[in-house]
Amino acid sequence: MIVVIMAGGKGTRIASVNAEVPKPMLQVGGKPVLVRQIEMLQKQGVTEIILVTGYLHKIIENYFGTGGSYCCGENGKENVNIRYVIEDEPLGTAGSLFFLKDLIDEDFLLINGDIVFDINLLRFQEAHHRNGGLVTIYTHPNQHPWDSSIVVTDEQNCVIEWNSPEGERGWYRNRVNAGLHMISAELFHYLQRKGMLNHPLKLDFDRDILKPMVKDRCLFAYDSPEYVKDMGTPERRSEVEADINSGLVARKSLTHWQRAVFLDRDGTINKYVGFLTNPDQFELLDGVAEAIIKLHQKGFLVIVVTNQPVIARGEVSLLELELIHNKMETLLGRAGAYLDAIYFCPHHPESGFEGERPEYKIQCKCRKPEPGMLQKAAADYHIELKNSWMVGDGNNDMAAGRKAGCHTAGICGCEGGEKNFRDLKAFAHFLCDGKVEEK
Repeated sequence: MIVVIMAGGKGTRIASVNAEVPKPMLQVGGKPVLVRQIEMLQKQGVTEIILVTGYLHKIIENYFGTGGSYCCGENGKENVNIRYVIEDEPLGTAGSLFFLKDLIDEDFLLINGDIVFDINLLRFQEAHHRNGGLVTIYTHPNQHPWDSSIVVTDEQNCVIEWNSPEGERGWYRNRVNAGLHMISAELFHYLQRKGMLNHPLKLDFDRDILKPMVKDRCLFAYDSPEYVKDMGTPERRSEVEADINSGLVARKSLTHWQRAVFLDRDGTINKYVGFLTNPDQFELLDGVAEAIIKLHQKGFLVIVVTNQPVIARGEVSLLELELIHNKMETLLGRAGAYLDAIYFCPHHPESGFEGERPEYKIQCKCRKPEPGMLQKAAADYHIELKNSWMVGDGNNDMAAGRKAGCHTAGICGCEGGEKNFRDLKAFAHFLCDGKVEEK
């Protein structure tokens, strides 16, 4: 696989740290961001890298050399071949495609030069091949969706909307473009047919290339909870450095086993109101966002698993349930928290409800107390269930956790778990800080 790294950024937002080097050469955790990227890529078998440079490009060339081969890795013996595309004048984040079209004739990975990441590249590449589109963007939830590009997909992972978060859509799913793009070489022909690569142009990759592709249904998304974070501001750089030092960056790669905290929804995350059928009824419990932030900082995936019999009963449509969950993600996002995934069971075996939907009136393996949702999440995200927790306010939650092989914690009055706590915040303090505040 060829990897293209956009390394020409000036870094105006982070110039206070060091304005004398290009942004990708800023030190994070003792080495330049660009070095961290190349080392991560090399560990997963990448041997061909193209660096697109511009601002202070000589600094990058002096560091990596111009002989075509750069030695990286802990023992300094693993080689990657490096080529350069130098923009004498800034052409934006996509102007270099004019030059790349003559250098690349196969699928390639294009990444922003200001992000620290550690992901399973093979999973990303396989998803791109399954999608069959021109571009597959890497999406994930993050702690600051309000200043990110919100991506909406259909059931086939095709991108159908690309929005700014606030004001355009109301409640939204916290899934944002992370700055990694798996690209088919056919993209060059697609853009040439649109007259965009006839000569060098200043282009923005998101605005001028990706967003217009939505209407042509050739842009797809691959969603993953692995570590990807830009260090474009001094504050985010400090966060990334702390995550590197704690080992969180490497630990979240899906090349490793993951630990998860599975959360029930009603009565655990939001106030219990019986059968919740309208977003207006949804209200976060106190301390939930803080607890989820703490669990993520400790390296746990946080995944919701919820029974939603209101679908089978005909009281809520799938679209209405999506709006409820979008409100949950929006409210958490405003508090700097996020969920890695949401699984729900729409089934309900008992009949006799007005407006019920017969296709959902079945006995299933996903409705708690059965463990199907937890097992599906484990398969999707390489989760080691024996080192994970099921947390909820009901005995069905505890039973599902036990059947899946997880540890169990009852909260908010449920006393059926291995341990029982006042609320989710108390559980998070126990798990992350060792503070035992059992009920």
